[in-house]
Amino acid sequence: MFRKFVLAFAILALAAAFAGTVPSAHSYRITLSQSAVVNGTELKPGEYRLSVDTTKITLVNGKTSVEAPATVEGVEKKFDTTAIRYTGKAIAEIRVGGTKTRIVLNQ
Repeated sequence: MFRKFVLAFAILALAAAFAGTVPSAHSYRITLSQSAVVNGTELKPGEYRLSVDTTKITLVNGKTSVEAPATVEGVEKKFDTTAIRYTGKAIAEIRVGGTKTRIVLNQ
């Protein structure tokens, strides 16, 4: 009887711990090999943390942070490496290596 009570309490505690949690944004590391423009902000070459939400992305490098509206799309096959497609100096698309995630910037 006591074991059933402890098991039920443990399950209830886990359920309460996960109740109401919202999936957080995914975070990746990308490297810009050239200067780029995102949402009107010029970014220098270097490594950035890319946070992907349902309707926007955020790129952070030190104190530099820029948000941009974006569309996240899933593809059938995983990308082997991360690839960044530019239109002029502006980033148009990011394909995240090791995932099936393609991010199209809405600029």
